[in-house]
Amino acid sequence: MSGVRVLVGTRKGAFILTSNEKRKRWKVSGPHFAGWEIYHINGSPADPDRLYASQSNGWFGQIIQRSSNGGQTWETPGGGPEQGPDGMPRGESNKFVYEGEVGTHQWYDGTQHPWEFKRVWQLKPSLTDPDTVYAGVEDAALFKSIDGGHSWHELAGLRKVKGDQWMPGAGGMCLHTILLDHTNPDRIFVAISAAGAFRTDDGGQTWRAINNGLKSAYELPEATPEVGHCVHNLAMHPSRPNVLFMQKHWDVNRSDDAGDSWHEVSGNLPTDFGFPIGVHAHEPETIYVVPIKSDSEHYPPDGKLRVYRSRSGGNEWEALTKGLPQKDCYVNVLRSALAVDSLDSCGIYFGTTGGQVYASADSGDSWSAIVHDLPPVLSVEVQTLP
Repeated sequence: MSGVRVLVGTRKGAFILTSNEKRKRWKVSGPHFAGWEIYHINGSPADPDRLYASQSNGWFGQIIQRSSNGGQTWETPGGGPEQGPDGMPRGESNKFVYEGEVGTHQWYDGTQHPWEFKRVWQLKPSLTDPDTVYAGVEDAALFKSIDGGHSWHELAGLRKVKGDQWMPGAGGMCLHTILLDHTNPDRIFVAISAAGAFRTDDGGQTWRAINNGLKSAYELPEATPEVGHCVHNLAMHPSRPNVLFMQKHWDVNRSDDAGDSWHEVSGNLPTDFGFPIGVHAHEPETIYVVPIKSDSEHYPPDGKLRVYRSRSGGNEWEALTKGLPQKDCYVNVLRSALAVDSLDSCGIYFGTTGGQVYASADSGDSWSAIVHDLPPVLSVEVQTLP
């Protein structure tokens, strides 16, 4: 019988939640790496037992962890020169090094700052090879490993696309979203806060900005610059890689030409500010967002936690509330904290800064908290198991 594995990264460790295809009873494993920030934990589409986790700590630095048995045990590819608590290697292991001319990037006040590696925001395993994995990092850059995380090299062409004009968002200048085209292994989409969306069609050698049509009048001196947009997230259905959905700083957008042009589809949302966006596994025109009040008030409008669903690819939205708190709820849902499974009755999952993980086994019609009282949730990914 098939099932699901929900991978949850939090401020104080990782948790692995598993269930059968009914998704009514859940087994909780964790915390893995207790006390460490797990910015992202993700599984390989090519091997359900291969997991990668981004582990960071202000004292020990950034570490990539890898599991080959679904999270039962973990190893640090490449080891490390010095051991931290519980045998964890210090941050010199699996080191990320910017390539070529590093240069500078722009701060809000217009001053220039050198590039500095801080942490890994997202890990995206290859669709076909469990040893190949991409990493989006802060300061914004894209790295690739072909040996299971032992060594990394930068796809440095990305930073040549006006990288000196990129600015940090409130959470840092981070490459937080990576999308792989299921029909074309050479095409990759990324999103950077605050630089915008970018695409490569040659496996990462060359890149171009894909921000035409985006409007950022509240954020930038000019309303429609080539780079500088604060993109919060991108989503794509595997069967339609040319159709992209975007949650931006102030609006929800759609592209029907692989990012060459965008148009707003915020429609009747109560607010167009939010972080995550997802697409239904079997309905390419069904998308999900979680609006929050504003860029300064990171909680649901009116204290009511609601996921909004559009079955028309945007513009027309309905509030999904059954099973979600509709009074005095002031949590946030971060950009990587919403995921979708691929079972016949599509499941939707999201985690909150209050430590709850909610699940719906009926495409969002009803919800239940499958775990309470975790540390603040940073990321949620899901694997459909054979």
